[in-house]
Amino acid sequence: MVNSNSKSTQDSKESSMYSQLDTFLEDSSHKIKQISKGDIVEGEVVDINNGVIVVDVGYKSEGIIAGKELKSDILDWTALNVGDKILVYVVKPEDEKGQLVLSIRRTQQASAWLALENAKKNNEIVQATVAESNNGGLIVEIGKGIRGFIPTSQLDATRVYASGIRQVGKDISSKVQKRLNALIGEEIKTRIIELDREKNRIILSEKMVTQARDLKKRAETLKKVKESDVLKGTISGITPFGVFVNAQGLEGLVHLSELSWDKVEDIGTMYSVGDSVEVMVIGLSDNGKRVAYSIKRLQEDPWSRAISQFKVGDVVEGEIQKVVPYGAFVRIGEGLNGLIHISELSDKLVKDPADIVSVGQEVNVKILSISSTERHLGLSLKDAQTPTVQLNKEELAEAIDEAIDSEIK
Repeated sequence: MVNSNSKSTQDSKESSMYSQLDTFLEDSSHKIKQISKGDIVEGEVVDINNGVIVVDVGYKSEGIIAGKELKSDILDWTALNVGDKILVYVVKPEDEKGQLVLSIRRTQQASAWLALENAKKNNEIVQATVAESNNGGLIVEIGKGIRGFIPTSQLDATRVYASGIRQVGKDISSKVQKRLNALIGEEIKTRIIELDREKNRIILSEKMVTQARDLKKRAETLKKVKESDVLKGTISGITPFGVFVNAQGLEGLVHLSELSWDKVEDIGTMYSVGDSVEVMVIGLSDNGKRVAYSIKRLQEDPWSRAISQFKVGDVVEGEIQKVVPYGAFVRIGEGLNGLIHISELSDKLVKDPADIVSVGQEVNVKILSISSTERHLGLSLKDAQTPTVQLNKEELAEAIDEAIDSEIK
């Protein structure tokens, strides 16, 4: 027969034992730490012997640091003592001997990768130093032992192309390579496009920095600029229909019709990318997404001179600029052009104006009409051919004297 008091005492002991076991298991300090390759953990130096450091990181076994894994620019392992706390990188949770392999050297590199991950997450600027160049772009140093790549397409165009505009072609490629080679040793501010630690792949962009800077400047200019304001800018692009100008971060178009009061035949002969110009703001719409500039409105309008200098009936010199089926266009002076209608080319019937005049030919023409509203000169070639004598005051006085002497005789 079992004594009831004895059974009660035994149950009480078992209950207490299980309670203590639960308490032990709940205490995280007794749990074996889970460690994976690539982790950075804190440990305590428990032994230093023959170039091998033994570290307790709370794992099932102590870890060892040896050989090249001891080398670090930020920590001199020879100055360590037993009991020191250090950060270590987990190379292998368990090698072929069952040992935990740790590294001081890789802790620095891992910390650098962590900093880069934060920089990408927060879109921060990363300073990079150009180490090498190749056909695709620049290889850069961004940390001790860490390299990245900036593709040519992600560099500011002014670094790569003399014109500041991206170009293609065999000749261009060789010139680009020379410019890339010249960048070795330079520091470039970049942002991270792609980051893959496993593949050791880092792609960077300078454009993401410069574009953000331009956007900030553009926003500042938009706050204060208004139509009719005059801004200093730079030619950023040339097209058949006009030129693009970046003025204080605000890029806009100077249309062909706003380049000059004179007729524009070839924009390329007038401007080059990078030229400095002054422009007048003549249009702002869609919150600054559409900006129109003018260059000619900052120049004197030649029509105002024409009205004061010329009058209907004057015979003036000009140069044939263009021959068309209905007549010929004549350039009288800078910014001043007129039309000789086919009916005003000759007293005879003209079927083809090219039979009478040709481009580049200098001619005398008579002004038939001046239209300020239409900015139009009506000219005549045939009327200018009528023999006339145009004399200045002295010549006129001399001619009158000669005529009087002749009458007297």
